[in-house]
Amino acid sequence: MLNQVEIDFYHANGYIAVENVLSVEEVSDLQRVTDVFVEKSRELAEHNDVFDLEPGHSFDAPRVRRIKNAAIHHSVYDRALRNDRILDIVEQLIGPGVSHNGHKLNMKYPRFGSPVEWHQDWAFYPHTNDRLLAVGVAIDDMLIENGCLMVLPKSHKGRIYNHHQNGAFVGAVTDSNFEPNNAVPIEVKSGGISIHHVRTLHGSAQNVSNKPRRLLLLQYCAVDAWPLIKPPDWNDFAALVLRGKTTNQPHMTAVPVRMPFPQGARTGTIYEVQSLLEQPIFRMNKASEGEAAG
Repeated sequence: MLNQVEIDFYHANGYIAVENVLSVEEVSDLQRVTDVFVEKSRELAEHNDVFDLEPGHSFDAPRVRRIKNAAIHHSVYDRALRNDRILDIVEQLIGPGVSHNGHKLNMKYPRFGSPVEWHQDWAFYPHTNDRLLAVGVAIDDMLIENGCLMVLPKSHKGRIYNHHQNGAFVGAVTDSNFEPNNAVPIEVKSGGISIHHVRTLHGSAQNVSNKPRRLLLLQYCAVDAWPLIKPPDWNDFAALVLRGKTTNQPHMTAVPVRMPFPQGARTGTIYEVQSLLEQPIFRMNKASEGEAAG
């Protein structure tokens, strides 16, 4: 559980790191299962409904950058999503009653690993209120050199940045005057978690170390936060609730919204959507890209 100082820090800055949330055994299970999934990806030549592949992925050098909807595909990931220690912390930050709206496992391979450009999660899935956050479960130590999350403190209290380019949604900040000069890293040891508010600006660079960075991202929201993009099926929506009960009375707050439409020429994961960005801030090291292709 968080103390009041930590809770106040999260609300003031829009992020926090918490060490030692998962046990050594739980982390070991996540590592083992993730290794099995990567082995399964060897047979693939392109993305499918489970795997998003890195450029240069091959049978001999399997490289997965995302396991999509991870909790659906294995009970170990589902247990992490429903972990009581995580949910206790989430309720401290968004209040009683917790639902979820997504889960995925992002990976960065040693001296490779696609960067994720600066963005706000809110740009992808605005709701009736912004009591939403993402928990990142560190399967490996998450450090600056292996591509840890970077955030802009207090950005969750500001505007929603433009994530459109030439009129189409590209999933990354495109404001010409955007400069993440005050960015700070969220470093956390394996078994710890990062937490960032749904409106907090964040991104991550390429992994330039010899260590992997695997991060299980779990998206949580208040039960009275309803998605604005697509009205949910009632039974499907109720099934997402982890604590509390579904309500048909959404809580409405005056938060800025910019819808992620019209869509760009590429859809799918954030990696695909952001691939059209003309002026990326995190640039891929060409030497590493060549190594992966080989």
